[in-house]
Amino acid sequence: MSLRKTVVAGSFYPNEKDKLLSFFDGFSKNIDQNYKNDFEHINAIITPHAGYIYSGKLSNISYSLCSLQNPKRVIVIGPSHHVFFEGSSICIDDEYETPLGNIEIDIEFSKDLINKYNYLNTNEECAFEHSTETQAPFIKHYFPNAKMVEIIYANQDPNTLSTLMSEIIQDKDNLLVISTDLSHFHSLEKANKLDNLCLEAINKKDISILENCEACGKIGIKALLKEAIIKSLKSKVLDYSTSFDINNDKSRVVGYTTALIGK
Repeated sequence: MSLRKTVVAGSFYPNEKDKLLSFFDGFSKNIDQNYKNDFEHINAIITPHAGYIYSGKLSNISYSLCSLQNPKRVIVIGPSHHVFFEGSSICIDDEYETPLGNIEIDIEFSKDLINKYNYLNTNEECAFEHSTETQAPFIKHYFPNAKMVEIIYANQDPNTLSTLMSEIIQDKDNLLVISTDLSHFHSLEKANKLDNLCLEAINKKDISILENCEACGKIGIKALLKEAIIKSLKSKVLDYSTSFDINNDKSRVVGYTTALIGK
């Protein structure tokens, strides 16, 4: 059995089950009162991938709102931060390791995608990517019986990637997760200005506004918004925060958001 092992457990999030569960308990306080799900069905979420102390609360909002849907398969798509390559890489290990227990990877589904889309390959160096790994504990916690599919993109055309997303979101047993942080290392004022463009683009489903914002997962957002427009899906930004909210540093700020796409 091959295992996609954790590489950021103990740094981005706790490596101990009890400590990780206590994080989730803290994230979930008052969530029902503050955030409402007015979607008939959630096809996809946009969620950050920073350390949990910075962005875990935001990620938890969208995952918890999807928890009643009980998807059979969660497909996580995130940008590559450490290695550059053409197209996208898909994980074909048997299981995905988390401190809460391993997640079964949907090998059959993953290999089927490789056969359908020639820009999909397998890149072993992507096993060190945090944009997708940070989603795995949330998946195991909220969807303990779901299988996982991990896709990491580098030099990827968003219009091409959107064809893959189109297939994914047509199946109501799937939940699509688009992983992204927003602006990086600007002043608080500039970060808010840049990030508000991203929030506006998502809420209005206006891809042209995205051109002027900053997000490491902009390709994934563009591809998802294109499909949301084609399929007449709704979009809703749930919340926004920055690293300043945690460390009070106004000089080098990172932005985060979480959003829903659905009917």
